Amino acid sequence: MPSLSMSRSQREAFLAGTHVAIVSVADGARGPLTLPVWYRYEPGAAVRFVTGATSRKLGLIKKAGRVTLCVQTETAPYEYVTVEGPATIGEPDYERDIRGVALRYLGDQMGEMYLAMTAEQRAAEGEVLVSVRPERWLTADFHKMTG
Repeated sequence: MPSLSMSRSQREAFLAGTHVAIVSVADGARGPLTLPVWYRYEPGAAVRFVTGATSRKLGLIKKAGRVTLCVQTETAPYEYVTVEGPATIGEPDYERDIRGVALRYLGDQMGEMYLAMTAEQRAAEGEVLVSVRPERWLTADFHKMTG
């Protein structure tokens, strides 16, 4: 049976696609906090997502210093990429990290509506950019079962 693992170029191209990432971060004696996020990734770079400056997620990321993300397809033959690595916190660029990501996931019209509807909440809470540098990868591409 052939390996289901993706090559470096395959895994980076898959991660660069539009998927909802599931983020997991350690939470002490509890199980990890696991939440969906919109993200952006360019091959060879960090995975980037924006979160609220006062969110529980951000507090845990700061404490743990590391994050795991998983993206997958929802239909067979299945594919997934999981990355784990150190996380750094920075300032988001509105056009690239907030508006650009909203338009990527929702399209122009719905993305602009979403941004307008959430502007007040985002301004009140504040936002930060989380960048995760992939150190460990797990991948599978079930298309490889059929050759």
